[in-house]
Amino acid sequence: PVHALTLKGNWGYEEHDWNAGPGTYVFEPPGETHTLLVNEDCEEMVTMFHVTGSLLYTNDQNEVIGFDDVFSKLEKAKQWYAECGLGEDYVQQFVR
Repeated sequence: PVHALTLKGNWGYEEHDWNAGPGTYVFEPPGETHTLLVNEDCEEMVTMFHVTGSLLYTNDQNEVIGFDDVFSKLEKAKQWYAECGLGEDYVQQFVR
């Protein structure tokens, strides 16, 4: 599942008719497929998403074309920290 807390701005999902604004909590059950949309008049949207499990990315035919999980996110963080000069080991401070 995913837990989301909107801190700033407004957003929603193309597949649903609700809109999340500052202070809104959203729960996404496992298996939920959606397209995140930020309102056109929103200058900046800041939301804390707490993801437990994998995210699967699909195409228009609902075929899985990619994924992210804790391990792929750590690898991406290592790459980013290496690129920006902090070194890939910088990520270790966030891992217990």
